[in-house]
Amino acid sequence: MTTIDSLPAVRAEARWNRPLLWLSAAAVVLAVISGAGILLDDRIVTGAPIWLKPFKFAVSFIFYGWTLAWILAVLPRRSRAAEWAGVVIVGMSVIELAVIIAQVLRGQASHYNVSTPLNALLWSAMGTSIMVLFIAQTAIGVVALRQRIPDRPTAFAIRLGLGVSLLGMAVAVLMTSQQTASGLIGAHAVGVPDGGPSMPITGWSTTGGDLRIAHFVGLHALQALPLLAYALGRWTGLTERVRAGLVLIGGSAYAGLVLLLTWQALRAQPLTSPDSITLAGFAALAVLTAGASAVAIRGRS
Repeated sequence: MTTIDSLPAVRAEARWNRPLLWLSAAAVVLAVISGAGILLDDRIVTGAPIWLKPFKFAVSFIFYGWTLAWILAVLPRRSRAAEWAGVVIVGMSVIELAVIIAQVLRGQASHYNVSTPLNALLWSAMGTSIMVLFIAQTAIGVVALRQRIPDRPTAFAIRLGLGVSLLGMAVAVLMTSQQTASGLIGAHAVGVPDGGPSMPITGWSTTGGDLRIAHFVGLHALQALPLLAYALGRWTGLTERVRAGLVLIGGSAYAGLVLLLTWQALRAQPLTSPDSITLAGFAALAVLTAGASAVAIRGRS
């Protein structure tokens, strides 16, 4: 039986996408530098330590680059289009990180900042890079859909992970339509200004909605769903068919969670203070997921 942890070994000729691995390595260095910046630089931008944003982005790109490199190595056939899409993603990621760092050095907000011509130019460059990255990841998703990955749980995990992470990226578009302060063309928070009372480390608002929550959760489907497939293959005795069904259920539930978190944020509701309607939505998702999973397991063969 082929499992998610043995697929790279099955493809002895598989080559990891080196630019994506270099991106992860560079992000490790940036995370260390940014972590030191949080401790040594007391400047505050939008209510948070100025080096917190590059730190969070660096940590995210560590996992993002490595996961995409792994996905490309797992694909049964090497795809030149997917490999080049990976290179494009590296280039766009470097632009995004470079803008964030440049704005930290200038003491400016990097996102939605159009207060001066230079700030507007840098934000435009970042916005364009994000759109190109989205298209490049979509291209990898299309390749993953077209290739027949031998292990079905792995196949579902990769395809759903790529798709749900694109959904998470798309949530960021909603941020540009939020009420803005002077010199800004968007906001993370809904119903309250950015920079108000927030959760530790994440900076997510505790007084209003925050679209970054759904954005974050959606992006990391790229890691969460392959880990689910790995766990099912390594620590359960379920058949491949049942594990594939459970990954499909898990991926669908994950997408539903992203949509629920987006809905909650757009209603200007903090993650920490859900109302009865929001709780009912989460409860319904949990019951449906648990029920579908029970049916899938009982029907194992």
